[in-house]
Amino acid sequence: MKNIRAIIMILLSLLAGAVAVILAAQWVGQQAANNTSPVVVATRDLDLGAPLSAAMMQESPWPSSAVPAGSFKDVKKIEGRVVLAPMFKGEPILEPKLAPEGTKGGLPSIIQNGKRAISVKVNEVVGVAGFALPGSFVDVMVSTTDGKEKAVSKIVLQRILVLAVAQEANRDETKPKVVNAVTLEVTPEEAEKIDLARSIGNLSLVLRNPIDRKDNETSGVRRDDLIGKEMAPPRPVASAPVQVAASRPASRARPAPVHPAASSPVTVEVIRGVQKANAEF
Repeated sequence: MKNIRAIIMILLSLLAGAVAVILAAQWVGQQAANNTSPVVVATRDLDLGAPLSAAMMQESPWPSSAVPAGSFKDVKKIEGRVVLAPMFKGEPILEPKLAPEGTKGGLPSIIQNGKRAISVKVNEVVGVAGFALPGSFVDVMVSTTDGKEKAVSKIVLQRILVLAVAQEANRDETKPKVVNAVTLEVTPEEAEKIDLARSIGNLSLVLRNPIDRKDNETSGVRRDDLIGKEMAPPRPVASAPVQVAASRPASRARPAPVHPAASSPVTVEVIRGVQKANAEF
């Protein structure tokens, strides 16, 4: 009997503990629900220019005191919007990272208001060995001749955003990619400068640090700045005139007599039998 009563007490204790745990969990859940708000987050990595669909996002509880500014609570309100900046899985979808409503997907949707996109032809050297990737910033330099037909190299535009390389606009890649065309985001005035620069000379891209926002004004580099100015050829020096005495006429110089060179004697060796003799002529 004592064993049965002990077992019953143990079972009642376990049951009471389970009930207490369940009630505590419900209370904590209710308190948490009262202190959270739904926030739309990405369910996968979102690429630049991709239109949002219901499968790409979901509503997730978020602490009410830490709801990000510009976030959304309802998935249906942003369905069809275009991604303006890459986002990762679990990241809240914010208004500044989406293109305006009604914008279609692709490269045109990521061009900022008042800006334009222009492509320039590049190679492995001009494109900074493939390190000019989407999202990076470059300076545009032109090599041409000045008004005096002297070679000059000058940076004409600074801190220009690279929108795409070839047909790729994904900004998540870090591996260099050698392409034959780079698309830049510029103002209309900057587009005119690039169009003129590539018609009068050769363009080069200069990669720069994205956090470096300081522009450096330069006057360009010319041939004389590299190898110095060319030295002018020396002027010929005029010889002084020869004065002739007027007291007497100049006598004609007589040629010196030429003496025939003394001929050296010729020695002939004569051998007669076992006797040898020398004779000179």
